Amino acid sequence: MNRTTLSLIAGTTALAAVTGFAALTASDESGSVTTKKAAQLPVERTRLLCPEPSTSDIAETSYSSFTPVAQGTSADGKAELAAATAQSGGGSDSGSGKGGKSGAHKKQANAATVTPKEPGTPVTGNSSGADAPALIGTATGRFAPGWTVQETTQVTAGTGRGLLGINCTAPDTEFWLPGASTSGSRTDYVHLTNPDDSAAVVDIELYGKDGNLKSTVGEGITVKPHSSEPILLSTLTDAQETDLTVHVSVRSGRVAAAVQALDDKTGGDWLAASVEPAGSLVLPGVPKDATDVRLIAFAPGDADADLTVRLASPSGQFTPSGNENLHVKSRMTTAVDLGDVTRGEAGSLVLTPSGPNVPVVAALRVVRGKGDKQETAFIPATAPVGSRASVAGNTVKGTTLALSAPGGAATVKVTASAGSEGGAEATKEYTIKAGTTQNVDAPVPSGLKGTYALTVEMVSGGPVYAARTLEATIGGAAAFTVQTLPDDRGMVAVPHAAQDLSVLLKK
Repeated sequence: MNRTTLSLIAGTTALAAVTGFAALTASDESGSVTTKKAAQLPVERTRLLCPEPSTSDIAETSYSSFTPVAQGTSADGKAELAAATAQSGGGSDSGSGKGGKSGAHKKQANAATVTPKEPGTPVTGNSSGADAPALIGTATGRFAPGWTVQETTQVTAGTGRGLLGINCTAPDTEFWLPGASTSGSRTDYVHLTNPDDSAAVVDIELYGKDGNLKSTVGEGITVKPHSSEPILLSTLTDAQETDLTVHVSVRSGRVAAAVQALDDKTGGDWLAASVEPAGSLVLPGVPKDATDVRLIAFAPGDADADLTVRLASPSGQFTPSGNENLHVKSRMTTAVDLGDVTRGEAGSLVLTPSGPNVPVVAALRVVRGKGDKQETAFIPATAPVGSRASVAGNTVKGTTLALSAPGGAATVKVTASAGSEGGAEATKEYTIKAGTTQNVDAPVPSGLKGTYALTVEMVSGGPVYAARTLEATIGGAAAFTVQTLPDDRGMVAVPHAAQDLSVLLKK
């Protein structure tokens, strides 16, 4: 390519930039500058990644895919999940000790088929055993805005037995996961899934009570294209830490990251990433019959954080006795037992700065039951519902929706979709008092067959934070899993732009 051609391209690019700017900041006749508000339009493409569900031969996994109906979408599009085809094994690099080429083909054969026909109606699929692969999902057109996929696994015996659930995750370049462990009773894996055509290079850092656990094993991990790597945390450090914060950062490419936390005695679940570090955090949907609640927090910056700990209950906010304040040292994982903090009522934990506003991340480890009937779930700090959020895989029995308005009062609309095998959608509105959390009697589709999705939309007030609990009896224990409902990011701001060559004539 010669210099003349390069100069022409550069000039055209600059002209486009200038004219686009002129259209956004055009002057009216009086000479004052006006700016057009960006249009809110539905997204046209969404990626979601579902981790490998289980290494247990007796695991039974269900998937539920759902897109809420949105205005302004194109008439075409599709949503589909495909097996992560390049199962890389990674035994020599990561210590995961899984896979190999033949294992990849076996896992592909056991991939669930989940392809919805219409927005507004969920579709389900199933897989079983230890051969179910990680899934890479793509939704386009009318299926993209607000697309959500729920992965739920039942394991009746063994380490991590219970109900394990996760909302399949969008790829990103950084994840904070407080609540992991390398203690003797735990077997924790961090799952990294790469949806793209090129390899991703990832660093994993572990932070315990005394700070960073120095290790070179977690540096420069390669995740092959269209593949998933489950990495056993105990291969990254010799330290046995009850509470760890896992930091996943991507040098090149992007991945989805989640921790599968499996305990010998108290079952297991997925630990999803905390919301981005912030001075104030909300952890919604603590079950009212929780027997033990443990708060794990981490301050990733250079400053210590001092937090006020409060519980938003149905009657208002109160401070847990003996745990009014929490001091979080910089880059050291801090954990505190809150016991049966909810005392039989719905609750959400609210963390606010009692000193300078220092960003933190946090999660809750929640235990229900006693003795050999205990089960565990995790609740990460989450973003508010925003304009809309959905969660799939709900059942007539065993579904609880918690709504929390820690600031001002709010009104929301909750829609139960049509059932995956039949039934008509239903809608209710709820008003949540300021400073409270309510377990609401969520609507159920009339004539329901199969499972359904719940969509929460803001009507007024807020912000509102939400979480959904699924329950099932497994081996005589009340197994459960909790998923939060952050904004689905189904809409994107698109600036108005048009060419205006007259800006080049102004002096």
